[in-house]
Amino acid sequence: MIGWSWHSDSTSRTEASPRTNTPRPSSSWPQPVRELLRGAHQHVALESNGEIQVFDIWESQEAFDAFGPTLMPILAGLDVTLHEPMVGLVHNVIQG
Repeated sequence: MIGWSWHSDSTSRTEASPRTNTPRPSSSWPQPVRELLRGAHQHVALESNGEIQVFDIWESQEAFDAFGPTLMPILAGLDVTLHEPMVGLVHNVIQG
């Protein structure tokens, strides 16, 4: 598994991305979304100092790369400029 983390100076929470404190299992997502996110294990977005920071866990780099052609036009449409992401192997996940 890989962890992928990024932030952007140009992002902030909007009504289009409402805050939720309740984890949502992927089985509750519509089928087209589940297909797009095949290989995604976890997605967390947090707000810090007016920026949104994202941390994802993916099954593999290849799974994430397959999602890139979907993700990048969405971010471009929202005028989001990304800083260089941090990518690394996941060594431990603790579910509470």
